Amino acid sequence: MPIYTRPAAMLATLALLCANASADTFSPHNPLVQQRADPHVTLHGDGWYYFTATVPEYDRIELRRAKSLNDLGAAPAKTIWRQHASGPMSKNIWAPELHRIDGKWYLYFTAGRADAPLEIRLYVLENAAANPMEGTWTERGRIDTGWETFSLDATTFELRGQRYLAWTQRPPTADKHITGIYIAKMRSPVALDGPATLLSLPEYTWEKVKFDVNEAPAVLVRNGRVFLTYSASATDANYALGMLTAKEGANLLDQAAWTKSPVPVLASGGGQYGPGHNAFTTTPDGKQDILVYHARSYRDIPGNELNDPNRHTRAQLIRWGADGTPDFGMPIPD
Repeated sequence: MPIYTRPAAMLATLALLCANASADTFSPHNPLVQQRADPHVTLHGDGWYYFTATVPEYDRIELRRAKSLNDLGAAPAKTIWRQHASGPMSKNIWAPELHRIDGKWYLYFTAGRADAPLEIRLYVLENAAANPMEGTWTERGRIDTGWETFSLDATTFELRGQRYLAWTQRPPTADKHITGIYIAKMRSPVALDGPATLLSLPEYTWEKVKFDVNEAPAVLVRNGRVFLTYSASATDANYALGMLTAKEGANLLDQAAWTKSPVPVLASGGGQYGPGHNAFTTTPDGKQDILVYHARSYRDIPGNELNDPNRHTRAQLIRWGADGTPDFGMPIPD
């Protein structure tokens, strides 16, 4: 029987289970923040969790901070930037992300125009203050991805001394509205260095419910691998997380270096509907990885789902399998 013929594997599994059990130090008080979609959390070296997300009015960018994830909902929100009255950055302010790079804060976000709300592109703000709640936020303009189409949901990460940008965009030659996940090297926090690589387009049924969507990449580097999650399908109860995986030492600009999960890694369940647009953070000691995402507490949405404000920010611990891959399980009940 396996229990006798493979004792080493059995012991390794038991050790992993015990480690997970003893390290469950975070008990989320979900929803963490109500009516905040596309959440992003940065645990900075000063011990604060900095939080930003899409506000339901789609007209501004807010920051808040707390020492505990569970305190973010009660933390005061500070508006650091508002949409323009017209022209670029005047409509649909979506998906802000806050990153500390080379001693400055950078905030990546998506914006359209009042005269063309869905002509959305990627933009960046910069702040040299030590505390991003203070100082001055300067507009650094639009990120040029190499072609002019619908683009959103930028994230950035550094690996082995190289910084990358991953984002969502409609392919330049697409004959219908479809979005994919792209990646490119960066020469600075506000500019790409070389052409983009397409990593993923919707191909499975669960990625093409109502709309053909791969969007909102987020990156977690663990156990010698790069895990890139993304969201798929319409932003209703069909919204779900997919995942791409590459070896840490691989050429991340080579599409062949990535393996795509054929099934969602997080989908509706536990009384939560449409989990997606996630970010990653850790417990304050850095020992436990945490998934932060948004979801609704009901399935049916009258009208356009983008007009429904009740995508709430939620969080839960990530379990790690014996093979070193993340197990997100299902959304936990509030």
